[in-house]
Amino acid sequence: MKKLFEFKTRTIVATGLGAALFMLLFMYIKIPTGIQETDIKTAYGIGAFFAALFGPIAGGLIGFIGHALSDAILYGSPWWSWVIASGITCFGVGFVYPKLRIEEGIFGMSDIIRFNVVQIISNLVAWVVVAPVLDIVIYAEPANLVFLQGVVAFISNSISAGVIGTILLVIYSKTKSQKGSLSKED
Repeated sequence: MKKLFEFKTRTIVATGLGAALFMLLFMYIKIPTGIQETDIKTAYGIGAFFAALFGPIAGGLIGFIGHALSDAILYGSPWWSWVIASGITCFGVGFVYPKLRIEEGIFGMSDIIRFNVVQIISNLVAWVVVAPVLDIVIYAEPANLVFLQGVVAFISNSISAGVIGTILLVIYSKTKSQKGSLSKED
């Protein structure tokens, strides 16, 4: 049985790779929404993919580190309320990890639904609650703006994680052999 908070060498390597990919996608592959400082970020699909494969610690670190580095490079310093929300989003998605059998080559419709329910709940908590509240507390931002940004981020990040994350998990699961799928030829 997979342990929820197990952290092996393989997980450390995946965390580094995931954070780097998250950072690059966060910086360069995004679609404007028309709402100030709120884009559809493809990075959340990668974050959700890695979180589902390696668990909440890896997912949380990937979202947190990737977003913090991206902000530091692009703007000179991280916008901590959203960095924390990114970490919470990917951390939350990682809770689906023990329930999935991707390494066994299984990622069916029930797994897709489970993954997407968890990622939507994680995005909801992070973007509609955590990010706006921290924006108000840390940066004294106007509530109407940050809650609008939070709702748009929730929707766009849920779509990104749902579409990109699901596609990557389906493809990855097909690269794994299902138990008992090999048969002896006569």
